[in-house]
Amino acid sequence: MSSLGRTRCVAPRRYRRAVPVIQTEELTKRFPATTALDQLTIDVEPGVVGLVGANGAGKSTLIKILLGLSPATSGRASVFGLDVVKDGPKIRERVGYMPEHDCLPADVSATEFVVHMARMSGLPADAARERTADTLRHVGLYEERYRPIGGYSTGMKQRVKLAQALVHDPEIVMLDEPTNGLDPVGRDDMLALIRRIWAEFGITVLVTSHLLGELERIADHVVVIDAGRLLRSSSTSEFTRTSQFLVVELTAETDAVAATLAEQGLTVKRDGAQLVLSLDDEAIYDVVRDAVAAHGVGLIRLEQRRHHISEIFGAEPADD
Repeated sequence: MSSLGRTRCVAPRRYRRAVPVIQTEELTKRFPATTALDQLTIDVEPGVVGLVGANGAGKSTLIKILLGLSPATSGRASVFGLDVVKDGPKIRERVGYMPEHDCLPADVSATEFVVHMARMSGLPADAARERTADTLRHVGLYEERYRPIGGYSTGMKQRVKLAQALVHDPEIVMLDEPTNGLDPVGRDDMLALIRRIWAEFGITVLVTSHLLGELERIADHVVVIDAGRLLRSSSTSEFTRTSQFLVVELTAETDAVAATLAEQGLTVKRDGAQLVLSLDDEAIYDVVRDAVAAHGVGLIRLEQRRHHISEIFGAEPADD
């Protein structure tokens, strides 16, 4: 089994699976007022897989179905080839889960809590304590491990949640919005930890976020869903290559330049004072240069930009 106490540079053989780690087939989940998942069919291969969608898109619902905690209305889903309806306990033995919302007891230490979770997963007492020490060291809480969790910062609490998901040495961890509430430095640290889970220990990661840019940084594969429907599933490199925009900011005559670019057959959107164009071809730079020069205005900014989540879904994220 993998161990957080030692570094592994190559994923162990047991993770090199021909069969996807997770499969869903026309998976649907309906509630009285909404449809959370709508005939969702995806395959998740080993590695770091990002599941991106606006709040309310169905990400958390999918994880709960995969864990056997919530029944689907129709369709099928499996984890490691095990049916989520029939084999829930077997699946949960092999999965680590980090929930989105704070669920930590304030009056116990990180060590006490993680040891308890390790024992709940079936580890003997001595092994639970050893694994807890290794895991808290891995997530950067070793020096603070005996302090009550109630005195922890948001970032430290997120690390405790990550530690309890890893302590029993799962084959896959499902992380639901692990960067929620973190400042930029905390987000970077958490993302680095998540990448190491696969890179060093060979544990597959399914991580959800409403921030596409975060997942593009760490994921091998990105699955995009909206209102429970699959919008796109592709490798991160392919997604990045085809999801870039060109941002143009001018000193004046923005509307006139936009009209000229539209006349050249380009799709132009306004984002405040900026123009946003799909960067499908390097020749677009020449078209923009000529349009700006024709109107005799100054160019403040000309840069590439990747999708914002609102641009993918066509609207601002809704509340959960």
